Amino acid sequence: MSEKLKEFVEIPQEFVHDGRQFLVRCTKPSQKEFLQICRAVAVGFAVMGFLGYFVKLIHIPM
Repeated sequence: MSEKLKEFVEIPQEFVHDGRQFLVRCTKPSQKEFLQICRAVAVGFAVMGFLGYFVKLIHIPM
């Protein structure tokens, strides 16, 4: 019975500890990093958009 109670208390403590470690490691990106991420996402959107457009262009006549 004691082991179950101990386990019941340890699980939330581990969760809180892991959550704190995660928040401590997270940092806000600098402006340079943010712009780099934005560019990468924009290029990804453009590539996928053009790819989808050409696939649709090829399949419409079929």
